[in-house]
Amino acid sequence: MINDLLTSAPSWTNFLIYFALGAALLGAVLGFVTYAILAERKVLGFMQLRVGPNRTGGGLGLLQTVADVLKLLLKEDTIPKKADKPLFILAPIIAFVPAFVVLAVIPFSENLYFTDIGVGLLFYIAVSGITTIGIVAGGWASNNKYALMGGMRAAAQMISYEVPLVLSVVGVVLLTGSLNLIEIVNAQANLWFFIPQILGFLVFVIAATAELNRVPFDLPEAESELVAGYHVEYSGFRWAFFMLAEYVYLFAMASLTTVLFLGGWQPLPFLDFIPGVVWFALKFSAVVFFMIWMRGTFPRLRGDQLMEFAWKILLPIALVNIIITALVKEFFL
Repeated sequence: MINDLLTSAPSWTNFLIYFALGAALLGAVLGFVTYAILAERKVLGFMQLRVGPNRTGGGLGLLQTVADVLKLLLKEDTIPKKADKPLFILAPIIAFVPAFVVLAVIPFSENLYFTDIGVGLLFYIAVSGITTIGIVAGGWASNNKYALMGGMRAAAQMISYEVPLVLSVVGVVLLTGSLNLIEIVNAQANLWFFIPQILGFLVFVIAATAELNRVPFDLPEAESELVAGYHVEYSGFRWAFFMLAEYVYLFAMASLTTVLFLGGWQPLPFLDFIPGVVWFALKFSAVVFFMIWMRGTFPRLRGDQLMEFAWKILLPIALVNIIITALVKEFFL
């Protein structure tokens, strides 16, 4: 839809349209981040028999995250004396920008998407991998042993879990014969892929949680071991960039899960009168809630358990899923 708008518009207005659309998407994502943090604190409070934020912004604490962000932006921006200053400044940007760029290929409904490219899934996977460089660079540039250890943990974890993550979606590509995310959603008009691709779905969700550095895979920033890990020397708005990247990736990964396995905007047959964008929002919210639920339920894994789980369990299951899907595709479809 947005591509059609740009095609019909005069060339000199394209820049303004792109800028306005980008600003609108950024605003929507920032709104999600603001209230995803609040929702996470509320849900965790409920699971742990606590009240959660209930002061700022009325009895529900609706402005608590806004107040926290304002306080954060007023804090002093410090740079360690012996840090690699240019890289220290650049690292949070390298970590954040890919998280926002990948949203360009996510189709939120049949007519609401920013770009329709034939290799949208490949684009997402390729660009999201750049964030690892920003995290490692931030840990190394800080000239702090805990930050460096956190950065090395992040590199090992994110590279390791990216392998089963990519292999888990190969079954979806085999079934649809396309890397185009819109075509993948359209192929789920009769059956959402999480049913025939249940193995791939489980591997994808687990690997995605590890890619997000969320509990139980939060070793790169384990407070009890690394005093916050790779961003221990960061403060103020630079620290906020790292946290923003984490929650923007939560938005992006929940959206990708919805597109690949939950049918995107495709409705249930007897509820097709509900708009597609509402279906997408409901499925997306369920994935985000599941991520929060996992944080409040599972303990953190040890480092050796983390790596063994990726290479000895998730990787073989992903390969088995590819073989089964290929056989079914060849002989039964």
